[in-house]
Amino acid sequence: MSDAQDVEGAAEDSVGMSNEEDVEANVEAALREFLDALGESETYQQFVEADEALQNDDDAMALLREYQRKQQQMQRGGFDESVMAELKQLQTEMSNNETIQRQQAAQADLIELLQRTNDTISDEIGEEFARSTGGGCC
Repeated sequence: MSDAQDVEGAAEDSVGMSNEEDVEANVEAALREFLDALGESETYQQFVEADEALQNDDDAMALLREYQRKQQQMQRGGFDESVMAELKQLQTEMSNNETIQRQQAAQADLIELLQRTNDTISDEIGEEFARSTGGGCC
């Protein structure tokens, strides 16, 4: 191969790399734009507000902690009717707690928005975008 061909080949490789870098930069810019739009969306803002309200509601947080504690107790100790009755009572209390219900509804709305986003991306690229691969490296 002549020096001219080497230079030409190197220039083509450099242009190819530059185009690839441009595409990567465009993808990253589009991602940042998407994340900014998501962060400014009413759905996300409602979730953040509802989640903050939940974190600041001592009664609601105590209910959630007690429910989780009872679930763990049930998992460790096996089925126990008294613990199951307590879990059902706590579920009723949580379903009557406005702060918890507001947070759960806002979370469901955000998940729905993200699922629609995933579906749109998946349709565009022709495969499941956010499919679970089961984790792990091997």
